Amino acid sequence: MNAHMQHRLSLSLYLNYFVHGIGLIILAQNMQSLGQLWHAPLATVSYVISGVGIGRLIAYLLLGILSDRYGRKNFVFLGMICYFVFFLGMLGAPNIQIAYLLAIIAGIANSALDSGTYTTFVELGGKEGASNVLIKAFMSLGEFVLPLFVASLENNSLWFGWSFILAASVLIINFFLLLPIKFPKANQSKSTMLGTLKFLSKPRKIIITTALALYGYTSMALMILFTQWITLYASETLHMGNVAAHFLLSLYSIGSISGVLIMFWLLRRQISELTLLVFFNIAALISLSIICFIHIAWLTQLASFVFGLTAASGVMQVGLNTFLKLYPQTKGLVTGIFFTFGSLASFTVPVITGWLSKKNIAAALEFDLLISCASLILVVIIRLTLGKQKTLAGTRRTISYIDKLIVRLLVRRFKAVDTIITFKEEINIPVLDSKREEKVLDNVADQCSNQKIIPYLQEIYMSIMASSRKYQENKRHNNK
Repeated sequence: MNAHMQHRLSLSLYLNYFVHGIGLIILAQNMQSLGQLWHAPLATVSYVISGVGIGRLIAYLLLGILSDRYGRKNFVFLGMICYFVFFLGMLGAPNIQIAYLLAIIAGIANSALDSGTYTTFVELGGKEGASNVLIKAFMSLGEFVLPLFVASLENNSLWFGWSFILAASVLIINFFLLLPIKFPKANQSKSTMLGTLKFLSKPRKIIITTALALYGYTSMALMILFTQWITLYASETLHMGNVAAHFLLSLYSIGSISGVLIMFWLLRRQISELTLLVFFNIAALISLSIICFIHIAWLTQLASFVFGLTAASGVMQVGLNTFLKLYPQTKGLVTGIFFTFGSLASFTVPVITGWLSKKNIAAALEFDLLISCASLILVVIIRLTLGKQKTLAGTRRTISYIDKLIVRLLVRRFKAVDTIITFKEEINIPVLDSKREEKVLDNVADQCSNQKIIPYLQEIYMSIMASSRKYQENKRHNNK
């Protein structure tokens, strides 16, 4: 696939996640209007939203397995079609039961898009880690645009359904943009990760697999818990006003978008994914500790921004990238497993924190500290078990540094040759000294501990000495 088609494919895949960002919050943003449409109270409308989580939970693993078998494009289209049915269906749903079924379909749409998209970016090769992280930026863009659009509709007394029509229209346009584009072959391995993952021992692979699957849970739980409780925590524990309490969540969102862009920039420069995971999780734990234990308003605001910048910066996607590289032949299955654990977090965190909140709101938010500690422990385990990552780009940087040292030493060698020329001219001996060159080659063999590469090193030195003779002859000629 040429670069132009890759860019077209990437743009269409990102556009789907702009729509997905809208789909994540469109029910919550239109709860009152939907309640009037279904003649149901807000509590019942809120219940419908849980259907999205059920759709994810039942579909992730199955669709991941099927995408390995039947190709990524089919499941990207499945996700688009399911979302199209969801957006238009909600406007015509006659009752809560049909609406709940449509919410489940939206969850299936999410699962299908993830199964087809994350795997495709890895199979495209190149800087796939950065590409997958950028998905979150487009989701955040959709979550940012929709509330403004809904508010505009309300302020102008326009039909709430235009927000659903907007999302469906983008899907139709993107469907035809994506239709003629070919996807890369499923489960081909273009990763630049060498040896490190390919030749892991079975016990190490089991440890890393378990840790990455659990990280799918903790990385999702960390974000869900914070966004669910931070506003109430600020109001009841920190005694902030209503505007200030909600502003903490806005700072978190701004930090999240900023963090995605920073993570994207760092990954594009081939910074180690696992090093970034460890660093970002440490920063998330520190900022969350400040929020929980240092009750100073401006410091809490700064910590909320930093927490968004680190915990919601795409670290979940980075964890998935490593998981996909661990099992390059079953990427769909791996994606399904990883996000299934994330879906479990969507269900269990509200239940656990709801029970803790009966004691007090602070206990609910402080539970996020335990999750943050667990996330950090998991990424440290992965980092230590995997050891030092060897990537093509990283190895090339090492070679470039060594080459820089070699050039400096060769320059010093040629300076020494200048002195040799002077001595040879004074005592009138020829440029070629066969015995000396044989001794140099013998010294090379003596200094090298790897017998297999001695002939190659000697060949290099023969070339160096030949260039040195040519340099001496040219200098003698010019001096005459």
